[in-house]
Amino acid sequence: MMAIMLAQLWFVGTQTMAQPMTQKMVTQTTAAQTFARPKLTVGIIIDQMRVDYIYRYWNKYGNGGFKKLINQGYFCANTQYNYVPTYTGPGHASVYTGTTPMHHGIIGNNWYIRTTGDTVYCVGDATSKTIGAANFSGNMSPRRLITTTITDELRFAQNYKSKTIGISLKDRGAILPAGHSATAAYWFDGATGNWITSDYYMTALPTWMNNFNNKKLPQQYLSKGWNTMLPISEYTESTADSTKYEGKFSAVNGGVTLSEKSPTFPHDFMKLNPVGFEFVRRSPWGNVLTTDVAIAAIEGDTLGAITSDFLCISYSSPDYVGHQFGTNAIETEDIYLQLDKDLERLITYLEKRYGRNNFLLFLTADHAAIPNPQYLLDNKIPAGRFSSATIADTLRKYLQTNYNDSLLLQCYDDNNIYLNYTLLNSYKIDYAKITNDISFMISQLATVHHCLTREQIISNDYSEGIDAKIRNGFHPKRNGDIVVIPEPGLIEWSSSTGTTHGSGYTYDTHVPLLWYGFNIKQGIDYNPYNITDIAATLSMMLHCSIPNACTGKVIVNLMK
Repeated sequence: MMAIMLAQLWFVGTQTMAQPMTQKMVTQTTAAQTFARPKLTVGIIIDQMRVDYIYRYWNKYGNGGFKKLINQGYFCANTQYNYVPTYTGPGHASVYTGTTPMHHGIIGNNWYIRTTGDTVYCVGDATSKTIGAANFSGNMSPRRLITTTITDELRFAQNYKSKTIGISLKDRGAILPAGHSATAAYWFDGATGNWITSDYYMTALPTWMNNFNNKKLPQQYLSKGWNTMLPISEYTESTADSTKYEGKFSAVNGGVTLSEKSPTFPHDFMKLNPVGFEFVRRSPWGNVLTTDVAIAAIEGDTLGAITSDFLCISYSSPDYVGHQFGTNAIETEDIYLQLDKDLERLITYLEKRYGRNNFLLFLTADHAAIPNPQYLLDNKIPAGRFSSATIADTLRKYLQTNYNDSLLLQCYDDNNIYLNYTLLNSYKIDYAKITNDISFMISQLATVHHCLTREQIISNDYSEGIDAKIRNGFHPKRNGDIVVIPEPGLIEWSSSTGTTHGSGYTYDTHVPLLWYGFNIKQGIDYNPYNITDIAATLSMMLHCSIPNACTGKVIVNLMK
């Protein structure tokens, strides 16, 4: 029987046939074509990209980067994060697991552990050791991620014969997308300028990576400083070159701090006598370096040569620049114009190596960002600052006055109130009463929109709005007893310059989603999609199982 079936398949595949194909033969051939996978899937996450950066800088972009992805690919223009908090760790985890922190457990970049009183890092792992440098920057792994990723599922589907590699300046940007079963994840060590990894993945860096590190590219890039791609006068989409909303570059060497006189171009890094290579992260050179190593990984590991492989790339430099300069600076515009050139370089390389129809590429962001609050206020937009220290101090005073012990507050961390269960039991305090009392009191503060107690979050099936996002971001074993929701337009940021992110409001949740390459048609789609829909859609396109806790839905319009 097997011999007959093989003969039939061979017969169908020949160009000259003695008789017309039967319907059964046509179905077999179509299925084989339908279930084909791309040679390589490239997932790109841009750290801190607002969707309006596409529109704002459109006329300045070249034709081979963002414009090519939109003009020849599929643009899901109304894609949102459907949970709080919108940080790098949860963002990368949610894209690749197809679910929210409620299930995958990455509730922040860091979070508080009630039982130990410690704060843990989302990919921190003391049992893993650094490979590639003599420091602790490689003591990392994906072990705190509870669920599988689409990258895990693709490896499962190919009996672990395929390869998955994660690459990012940030460790969490490389580790979480690549999943538990990754063949490798590499990130940048700012102290040495090397790309490193962890013994979770390997016992030594591969030869190609050692060769790459030996090129000493960070040293070369750092010495060039940062100047604009275009004449300053052409950056008409941004504020002036030096404003009060922007932070300056500074470096500490031997206890001496050197700073720029003003946040203006050109930025001459070597004048600041920096120790290490952190300035590479905070300039377009970080994107250049990330692209360099991504291409080196494709070649060094011959990705897509035998199996359907996956390369996860996270461009971290826009986040560093956004935090320092805000969303309206020339520095922010310039880093996107230069990133556009890196995307063009990467896409051109992929098309030359594989052909457009043999690789699949998607691009999104891990979160967006709000403009600098003072900039908003100066333009008559409601905005301001939110202080966790003030909330915690107010709560301690309230607990001392009304419950006779301020230590009932065990911790206030990332808008989560953790109560001391030992003291609650000792004093025989009714849990529902104290959480409701605290929630009501904190909600009266001017900077607070409202609060949700643990009982409200778990017992209510919120379907929309901020409360639904709080529910989706709440993991029962990792979050606190009460979640505080600030008013819109407020940020917690120690500096008066730059900006941050983390809220459930649209300035932090609205991100781009672009698809290109393998079986991707051209189009712009304004239907609402959640970031969790990416992994669900990829599972259909890659013909593998859906990640085990995926809550996203397939983007059907993309599949038609």
